[in-house]
Amino acid sequence: MNKKPGTIGWFDLTISNAKEVTDFYEAVLGWKPELVSMGDYNDYNMTIDGIPQAGVCHKKGPNEHLPSTWMIYINVENIETSAQAVVEKGGELLGEIREMKGYGKFCFIKDPAGAASALFEPEIE
Repeated sequence: MNKKPGTIGWFDLTISNAKEVTDFYEAVLGWKPELVSMGDYNDYNMTIDGIPQAGVCHKKGPNEHLPSTWMIYINVENIETSAQAVVEKGGELLGEIREMKGYGKFCFIKDPAGAASALFEPEIE
């Protein structure tokens, strides 16, 4: 996973038929699904040779309001500062800043034109 601020560090897709779509991408691209526990259900890391390439997620819980599109995660140095700049510059936060233990913090945003993406502050190693 790329961690440099300003670069794209991850892609994922949040949809209602995640299992069906993992089968699709396995057949089309050769990506192998690996389970990622979300507590009471599993999402998927799609891998090549065991290396995660992208995620496929269920449209549930805190993700149920997200658009069904490939979401890019753009690395930032400080998630709180970047989230504040989103609002100040006419964008919108699509929920709270969340933490993924062992990876970092993220939040979903819309820019002033309405395009959705995610900001991601990678955890320091």
